[in-house]
Amino acid sequence: MRILCTSLFTVASILGAQDYIPPKEPTVKAQLERWKDWRFGLLMHWGPYSQWGIVESWSICPEDEDWSQRTGTFNGNYFQYKTAYEALQKTFNPTKFNPTRWAEAAKDAGMRYVVFTTKHHDGFCMFDTATTDYKVTDPSCPFSQNRSANIAKNVFDTFRSKGFGIGAYFSKPDWHSENYWWPYFPPLNRRANYDLSKYTERWNAFTQYTHQQIKELVTDYGKIDILWLDGGWVRAPREDIKMPELASMARHHQPDILIVDREVHGEFENYRTPEQKVPEANPGYPWETCMTMGDSWSYVPGDNYKDTATLIHLLCKIVSRGGNFLLNIGPSPEGDFDPIAYSRLKEIGEWMKLNAQAIHGSRPVEVNTETPLYFTKGSDGSIYAILLQDKETPVLPEKISIPQNLFNKKTSAYLLGAKAQLKTYQSPDGSLSLLLPEELRNNPPCQHAWVFKLK
Repeated sequence: MRILCTSLFTVASILGAQDYIPPKEPTVKAQLERWKDWRFGLLMHWGPYSQWGIVESWSICPEDEDWSQRTGTFNGNYFQYKTAYEALQKTFNPTKFNPTRWAEAAKDAGMRYVVFTTKHHDGFCMFDTATTDYKVTDPSCPFSQNRSANIAKNVFDTFRSKGFGIGAYFSKPDWHSENYWWPYFPPLNRRANYDLSKYTERWNAFTQYTHQQIKELVTDYGKIDILWLDGGWVRAPREDIKMPELASMARHHQPDILIVDREVHGEFENYRTPEQKVPEANPGYPWETCMTMGDSWSYVPGDNYKDTATLIHLLCKIVSRGGNFLLNIGPSPEGDFDPIAYSRLKEIGEWMKLNAQAIHGSRPVEVNTETPLYFTKGSDGSIYAILLQDKETPVLPEKISIPQNLFNKKTSAYLLGAKAQLKTYQSPDGSLSLLLPEELRNNPPCQHAWVFKLK
């Protein structure tokens, strides 16, 4: 059947779409469409800071934010604190590190790609770089003696072997580098702490250092699908790390790599990444919500994890508005997820086993009428209508109404997980009513959200 879809964007969404620059390279365009097909991914913030159960990197930044306060023995002296923080390298020994368990749990949950922190703002490298000794493979780190010491490589190789797309998170700022926070001056905030126009050689050295680390990642770590760059304040004109040259180098080695220069609108932001929020409507450009499963990006003992229904509802809303859902879990200092995180992934997987066809490979369908349903379109043209289970709809209703532009006289309707075709009739207002028998209402095939398929 031929589907006629009406796209409704807010004024803000239209304006946001106007300054998005789509990639020009055919290989990158094709990769962007593959990325859209994945729809659900895993993000992991992990480093030595997990030993203290604190926010990643930010506690060494001299900015007075509620979420980055310093705690513990050294909280009264910034320089003592930073020294102790950096010394966490010498005790980082995640002996339970087992990326196979992570990959299997993520795959069972229906995730299709992974983004892993190769380096966060603190500058600690979770890969075997030749540019610094502040890395997991340095002899000063006890985990360096482990055969899996090159953590990023093991994560990428393991997830890739399970069919995942691979994303390398990389922080453009580096608060450990003497060419970003020059020890001659105290750091004042998150930015480079010297006059870049006066000390050009120092900044050029930092730019070269950044390019070299990324070159290592795109040449020595297999197929990388996404270069996920964080630290958007590092940008031209003030902190210019020569993005055109960096992107050209990365694509010389990985021709179809997506480059996500977060919060820096332009040709090197192949898709956008709203953080901890979901747009109210399809913004009209490729996007991905990155969000924590708990309250924190990094591991915090006893963190408050979102319940399964909330996570599934987020996934459905995001995908129906044209986005991907990149869900973050912070591994523990021992190298494992909290048992609650595994439980959430398992329960999401149980839902996805019935309903993944409405998620993977789908595209958004926007309708010009108010409805409690969320719509996606499959690659075969089928329309999926998703009804979220919540306090207002704890059980399946007697009927579901489908807007008139989403069906025709030959349309058949099914509830995924149930065998029988649903009875339908066209209502006086032009909508299509799907009738749900009492037996199905009392024994639905799943919890949290129900998916109706229109063929």
